[in-house]
Order: sequence, then structure tokens, then C-alpha cells
Amino acid sequence: MKALIQRVTNASVSVGKHIAGSIGPGLVVFIGVAREDSKSDAHYLANKIVNLRIFANEATEFALSILEIKGEILIISQFTLLANSRKGRRPSFTEASPPDKAKALYNSFVDQVRSSNIRVETGIFQEHMIVEIHNDGPVTLLLDSKIR
Repeated sequence: MKALIQRVTNASVSVGKHIAGSIGPGLVVFIGVAREDSKSDAHYLANKIVNLRIFANEATEFALSILEIKGEILIISQFTLLANSRKGRRPSFTEASPPDKAKALYNSFVDQVRSSNIRVETGIFQEHMIVEIHNDGPVTLLLDSKIR
């Protein structure tokens, strides 16, 4: 399971003309589920993300977690994080999980983050979405549950 995390001042995700989710200061988390992923991958990434110290205090830029600043998280499914573009010019998505399994693990990840008492908004799984992000820093990190 891969997660692309961006620290934001605010963000939103829309499907058509409908805003599916919107947050203030916090994190946007794009989640990609691989074929071999399990609930342990979702649990690992959720725990890692909510405890990651990527917010500033008076002394340093990377001192506080989302829990400590009482921030919000916008979670969006993004199978393209599993793209393999090493060969040719068209990316391959054979490493991405089938939609039914991916949705279950995505939902497990969302539930795990919500269990940390963080306000969580989401996109809509398997829909074309427009994401508006006001990246703060900019700070962008890539996490992979297979690389611990």
C-alpha cells in the first residue's frame, strides 16, 4: 500500500459539481492499494500517518503530528500510485489491486484513521475527482507499507 501525503492549509475534492470532502489545515492522503496488500498494511500506514511529525512548532518545522495540532485529513483513493512506467510509454497498473479488494482495504484504512479521533473527509472510490490542494511548505511525502 502506498500513500502520498501532502501537508495543506486547506483542500477539497469534487465529483462533478458536488464537493465530496473538504478540510482546513491538515493532510491530504492519496492511497494506492497493491495486489498483495492486507489489513496490516492499512493499519501500519494509518498509524504511521497520524503520528508522523510534519507540522511546525515554535522551534522546528517538523515537530508535531496531526493528532497534536488537531488537524483534519482528506483521504482519496488513487490506484495510479501503483503505476509501473519502467517499460514503454504507457503505464502498467498490473500491480494495483482489483477494485473490490482495493475498496475494502481503502475503507479499512479510512476507519483506522477515524479511530484516532481525527476529522476525516474522503473522495468517492472509483470516481473521477477534481482535487484542490493548497500545499503548505510545500511538504509532500511518499510512504510504502512494504518499506518499513
